[in-house]
Amino acid sequence: MYFKQITVPGLGCFSYVIGCPAAKAMAVVDPKRDVQDYLDIARDEGMKITHIIDTHIHADHLSGSQELRSYTRANIWIQENSPVAYEHQKLEEGSVIEIGNAKLEVLDTPGHTPHSISLLVTDKSRSGEPWMILTGDLLFVGDIGRPDLAGEEVLGEQVQNLYHSLYVKLAAFPDHLEVFPAHGMGSLCGRGMSSKTSSTLGFERRNNPMLQFKSFEDFRAEMSRGFPARPKSFSHIIRTNAQGAPLLERCPLDLAMSAEQFEQRMEQGAVVIDTRDTAAFGGFHIPGSLNIGFEKQLANWVGMVVEPNADLLLVVDDRERYDAMCTELHRIGYDNIYGYLSGGISSWLFSGRRVDKLAQLSVHELKTRLDRGSLKRLIDVRTPAEWGQGHIQGAAHVPLTEIMDNRFDVSRQEEMVVNCGTGYRSNIVASYLQQKGYGQVYSLAGGLFAWSHAGYDLVR
Repeated sequence: MYFKQITVPGLGCFSYVIGCPAAKAMAVVDPKRDVQDYLDIARDEGMKITHIIDTHIHADHLSGSQELRSYTRANIWIQENSPVAYEHQKLEEGSVIEIGNAKLEVLDTPGHTPHSISLLVTDKSRSGEPWMILTGDLLFVGDIGRPDLAGEEVLGEQVQNLYHSLYVKLAAFPDHLEVFPAHGMGSLCGRGMSSKTSSTLGFERRNNPMLQFKSFEDFRAEMSRGFPARPKSFSHIIRTNAQGAPLLERCPLDLAMSAEQFEQRMEQGAVVIDTRDTAAFGGFHIPGSLNIGFEKQLANWVGMVVEPNADLLLVVDDRERYDAMCTELHRIGYDNIYGYLSGGISSWLFSGRRVDKLAQLSVHELKTRLDRGSLKRLIDVRTPAEWGQGHIQGAAHVPLTEIMDNRFDVSRQEEMVVNCGTGYRSNIVASYLQQKGYGQVYSLAGGLFAWSHAGYDLVR
């Protein structure tokens, strides 16, 4: 049997290739939207992609099932009651797919979504018993799937389903069964995933805090404790996956724009994402642009800040970075990318057009101003969990998501400093506030990382 895990850093997505070289056939489970990796494996290993399987309707990324079918003509398989509008083959409890020596058996394991499945994987050349289980978004390494994405109206039912799938359905299987989930660290489909990409049922039973509850009541109480903020993109992604993601060839043509063309598209309402680092953006940038730097989890932050159907323009350093950024955006369904500024920010500057600055305040300057009492407002935009671990004395806690939802009542004339962990999110927020007309906004350079390393204290 052939088995390979494919990872997507940042989003924390895992997909799988399972096949039989002797049978010259393979299945792809939970494919990412950019599918070249699977096509390369099929070519290099001499196997044909015959099955495309989604363990559920994903909320955090667009499935590559449509894209992969367009190349291979393989059927798409998904749980029988999944509310999808595209042509597919139905999987039910006990369904078996055999590809040479590889055997995949379906378990209905609802909870993360009402129609989630897991796949027991057996290598018949070694044994008749399952070797591993692909748990989708049911069980992660160190965590479990969140049950709230299907909507508040079915949350109670989903929590019951999740408990039954974890504590009853999986209880029938031995400790040595290897666990391969659909997500890892960086995903917003859980709360505390490990950086390790696989585990065993036995290890998770002993060490996963979400498998330690003695009763359903205790489990339900934990599930009422709250979940990571839901990005703007999730509802759009769910709808798109249910309809079937459009093929990437239908996305707008890439275009290297002159400053004049770029400005014209801006005047038509396009959102400008500047992917440069915080210092470069702070030096000068196009007025009204958002600073979402190119880093591992940028897709999650775009999903928090930008409306999914927005027309997008990118400020990047070069064409290679533009292509990489497009891949990240396409993975979460941001397809209306109309081009990038040819020559980078310098071409805008040399054209004589207006630029803005975003002042970066050092931690030493901030400490001096706080000691003097000359700063009235310091805004910490981290999550509640981060805030609880320590913050700067005198800061007010207003999470990034609240500011993006316009739950922020501060005069546009008031001076303020925005801080986060490293300066990345504070630049996102500060650029957003600047776009909204706040004229005296500073971003704390280096964030709490720099503050702590400068020897300054945090309070709890």
